[in-house]
Amino acid sequence: MRTGLLDTRPLRTSPAFRRLWIGTVAIRCSGQMAVVAVLYQVWELTRSPLWTGAIGVATAVPNIVLGLLGGTIADTFDRRRVVLLTSSGAVAAATLLAAQAVAGLGSAPLVLVLVAAQTSCTALGAASRRAIMPRLLPQSQVAAGVALDLAAFQVAMLVGPAVAGVVLAGWGPSWVYTVDALAILIALYGVVRLPPMRPEGGSTRAGPRATGEGLAFLWRRPALRGVLAADLAATVLAMPVALFPVINQERFGGDPHTLGLFLTAVAVGGMTAGLLSGLVTSAVRPGAVMLGAAAVWGVALAGFGLVDGLVATLTCLAVAGAADTVSVTSGGTLVQLETPDGFRGRINSAQYAVGAGGPGIGDARAGLVAGLVSASAAAVSGGVACVLAVMVIAGTHPALRRWRHPDPVDDRA
Repeated sequence: MRTGLLDTRPLRTSPAFRRLWIGTVAIRCSGQMAVVAVLYQVWELTRSPLWTGAIGVATAVPNIVLGLLGGTIADTFDRRRVVLLTSSGAVAAATLLAAQAVAGLGSAPLVLVLVAAQTSCTALGAASRRAIMPRLLPQSQVAAGVALDLAAFQVAMLVGPAVAGVVLAGWGPSWVYTVDALAILIALYGVVRLPPMRPEGGSTRAGPRATGEGLAFLWRRPALRGVLAADLAATVLAMPVALFPVINQERFGGDPHTLGLFLTAVAVGGMTAGLLSGLVTSAVRPGAVMLGAAAVWGVALAGFGLVDGLVATLTCLAVAGAADTVSVTSGGTLVQLETPDGFRGRINSAQYAVGAGGPGIGDARAGLVAGLVSASAAAVSGGVACVLAVMVIAGTHPALRRWRHPDPVDDRA
């Protein structure tokens, strides 16, 4: 019997999906720990919101450029092998981050270069990793798989930042980066056990033409185009993470434990929404659900800029996290079901470039506005701009509002 709770059927019916998901939880927990460590280290070295905003540039550029290239690679080569190779590069970059922290080099530019290197490896393999999941599940469980994948991210945001705050206060950034490297190695177990994963329907030839064909396919599908536009509005205009160190300093004296709680609050809201994601994955019109959730995200982050006190601050972030979970689950479901496997790598790469590169650009915007005006003004203006942009997208993309789930299919894998 289906309920409104998180649908765990993919974990029960597909051992391959289960192994991949457990590895994903590990790698995302350590990744969230590393996010806090980088924010903390760069802030301690520079005491500048412009430098914390520059972290966004260091992640946005490779996520966008190499994320798109990774989509063409995913539609050309064995996706399993691509993930193994790119994950190995990410391990090397995490190890170098740990080494520079142990050596006490004190160079913010070096930290950003290494962050960009690790992000580049992750971006190249992201589309391949995302395109594997629909191959492991029947179509009727793909939405549940998307929700579980997002639940892994929310678990990571709940556990990772809180643990990072404790580790940073006791042992420093080097231990956080070391844990990140080890977690990536552990996560590779779920990928090694997979069979070869070449794209179905005939692979394409890697190159600019193939990337252009993928973007042209995306443009011809207004529902897919609308999903990416809404993601851009939410991330580029309202992303608040670069503001966390500044607001933490202004409101709470720069306590690293409190800095970790900011990201944890987002995860608490996301986890709450994730546990009730059965209501989202069973929604008949996921596009309309996504638009509504993106607007709530903007309202909550505007509130984050206006309130004072720890409880009010964390409450706004928790509401934003819940809205983000609903938005990403709905949009991800639509993208996976609307896209044939032969294009899935390239369309997933475009969504990844927006979802991973957009926050970096949004953090850079937030850091710039905070440096020119104030952190509160950056949060409020971003939230309001997000809501207005979502309203425009809803009006100009009726196909996104009206998109409906395809007819149910046989549950057999």
